[in-house]
Amino acid sequence: MGWMTRFLSAVVFLAIGVLFAPETFGSKSDGQHPPKLATFLKLAHLLCFSTAFGAALWVTFIGGIIMFKNLPRHQFGNLQSKMFPAYFSMVGVCCAVSVGSFGYLHPWKTASASEKYQLGFILAAFAFNLSNLFVFTPMTIQMMKERHKIEREANIGEEVGWTKNQEVAKVNPKLSAMNKKFGMIHGLSSLANIFSFGCLAMHSWYLARKLDL
Repeated sequence: MGWMTRFLSAVVFLAIGVLFAPETFGSKSDGQHPPKLATFLKLAHLLCFSTAFGAALWVTFIGGIIMFKNLPRHQFGNLQSKMFPAYFSMVGVCCAVSVGSFGYLHPWKTASASEKYQLGFILAAFAFNLSNLFVFTPMTIQMMKERHKIEREANIGEEVGWTKNQEVAKVNPKLSAMNKKFGMIHGLSSLANIFSFGCLAMHSWYLARKLDL
């Protein structure tokens, strides 16, 4: 994921530059832009936002639940440890592009209150994703590996569901303590992901009001 981190960093710095100094990139304070440029930026914003929103919806409420209910726990955990860094990186890039394009089209100095709120929602979604990518996900993966080791020693982990883990944890203090640590960090990660999805959902309502079908 090294190349993805570098790419994300480049996109982030570009988005920050567009956000705080849009005039440097040719943005007009009066909001008037060449039609082709405006259309391109709107398309970039729409595609990146919809990608982020759709991915968050699928991973949070559909894909993850289906995998958990059908895969052996260790296999599920190992898959998640590979999928989530890519997921948060992709959503982070999409949010950064959305922030940059929206900030370019609606410079902060002349943006309406509604537009400033929307920029805040996208920025918040971006921040929650970065917190997951660089803080919570690495911690969760590390704790998951440690718990897998403890579970293998107890000859569990290849079953579907949490039943055996909970049974063994009642008589295994080490596993019980690890479950609590993992649950806390995983809970914070899930909470950040839910908040990010909520912010994207708020922006989807704003975009829906702008559509003329």
